[in-house]
Amino acid sequence: MSYPEFFMQRCTQCKRCTEECPFGALDEDVKGTPKPNLFRCRRCGICMGACPERIVSFRNYSVDMIASMIKSIEVPEEEEEKPRVLVFMCENDAYPALDVAGANRLQYDPSVRVIPLRCLGSLNIVWIADALSSGFDGVMLVGCKYGDDYQCHFVRGSELANRRLENVKETLQRLQLESERIQLTELAIADYGKLPALIDGFMDRIREIGPNPYKGF
Repeated sequence: MSYPEFFMQRCTQCKRCTEECPFGALDEDVKGTPKPNLFRCRRCGICMGACPERIVSFRNYSVDMIASMIKSIEVPEEEEEKPRVLVFMCENDAYPALDVAGANRLQYDPSVRVIPLRCLGSLNIVWIADALSSGFDGVMLVGCKYGDDYQCHFVRGSELANRRLENVKETLQRLQLESERIQLTELAIADYGKLPALIDGFMDRIREIGPNPYKGF
């Protein structure tokens, strides 16, 4: 039920949050400093994912909270030959689809660990960098469909997450890792039956690529 809070002392006026907010909840002054209009805010967290300085947070949802979840996940050592993949799931369609798959006793690879996000648009690319640099073998993003037949509850969330992945390529080059270690998948809740195959297919690709060289660091 909380609204985004801005630590303005670190704001660089990059305007990414004001440009990406799909509800026009962020006005700006002449310098480009965001001015929140809470009457328009839908609390999707897209502004939090857009901010490169990580100055946006909610009382019950923040970059540090998700980063702490990532750090708490055990990553097996390389000699154990057990892959570990992190899956970020939109809590509106993808995560409920996983619940429905479980209720129907559908099985998928046990090497994945799932963290639900308020919207895939709230994804901050620092989480992907943290996961890969801490030894995760791959990162999978599962969100709502976007485009002309969009089903995103927050209009542009999945589309913006896909666009941000372009910046992740620079991170992968810096870490000298394969781009195939990251995958974004669109999924409607009615497609729950496809989810196990999507996860298993990504895990097969990760096993072909091999373990993350950053395991143990």
